[in-house]
Amino acid sequence: MIVAIDGPAAAGKGTLARRLAKHLGFDFLDTGSLYRGVGLQVLRQGGDPADPVAAKAAAETLDLALLADPDLRGEAAAKAASLVAAQPAVRAALLDFQRDFARKPPGNRGAVLDGRDVGTVVCPDAGVKLFVTASLEARARRRLAELQAAGRTAIWSAVLQDMQDRDARDSKRDVAPLKPAADAVVIDTTSLSPDQVFEAARAIVDAKR
Repeated sequence: MIVAIDGPAAAGKGTLARRLAKHLGFDFLDTGSLYRGVGLQVLRQGGDPADPVAAKAAAETLDLALLADPDLRGEAAAKAASLVAAQPAVRAALLDFQRDFARKPPGNRGAVLDGRDVGTVVCPDAGVKLFVTASLEARARRRLAELQAAGRTAIWSAVLQDMQDRDARDSKRDVAPLKPAADAVVIDTTSLSPDQVFEAARAIVDAKR
């Protein structure tokens, strides 16, 4: 069984995906971490994540050890990920990896993948498709709290603008834009607790099993 969870940044899809995977005993893949890895690799090589040539080269030679690098969760990697993810060659280079993981998960029981285009492009045949979203302001508040908790200096207006810019890049790109799959169940987490989100998603998955 494949569970595809898509949605914008800081909507809560990562937290939900990890919790669902643990509950179901499925393997988990944060597809966004692959794009963060590509972006981080480009930055460390002194390149520009917006450069198609540099981004494609990084995607084709991605060092998977980067996926465990603490810098992967930083804002620089997040911005770079949004830039490289808009490039068709990068998405093509990472597509097979994601599909192989989904269809042949290490534990052979099932897979939960979260990202931006899992239900629409990576696994359009997923048994369960969820689109987790929240208001722009709610997501910016969550991201601000995450940054502050990590000891990073963050300004509300800058976090809000960055979130808005990232949403625009993700939803307006030509290849695999961020949008719910036609058969996805939308969960708005703006006023829900993590437990409420989990219970809603668990009920949907259980009904499909």
